[in-house]
Amino acid sequence: QVQLVESGGGLVQPGGSLRLSCAASGIIFGINTMGWYRQAPGKQRALVAAITTGGRTNYADSVGGRFTISRDSAKNTVYLQMTSLKPEDTAVYYCQAGSNWYRPDYWGQGTQVTVSS
Repeated sequence: QVQLVESGGGLVQPGGSLRLSCAASGIIFGINTMGWYRQAPGKQRALVAAITTGGRTNYADSVGGRFTISRDSAKNTVYLQMTSLKPEDTAVYYCQAGSNWYRPDYWGQGTQVTVSS
């Protein structure tokens, strides 16, 4: 089993920045990717960004150039630096981990990000 603990969500004004963190613990052997999905009210959960153990990244078109994902393998932690935030970025952000970034095996509890003036 893998446990994922997220932190860093909150309320920010449009144009602002936030950094999310997700620390993995437990039996992490076989985990190749970590990253973030988000779910806004009335919408499906969707991939935001993910990164492999080799450093390969994948971003949703809507966040490219504004969000940056990074990974500290020694700490089993992944970070999502979000800049130029927009109201449409408002959602619950879920950390994920697994062997495939489109089919995560594990989820965090979610952290709320609200972009509003």
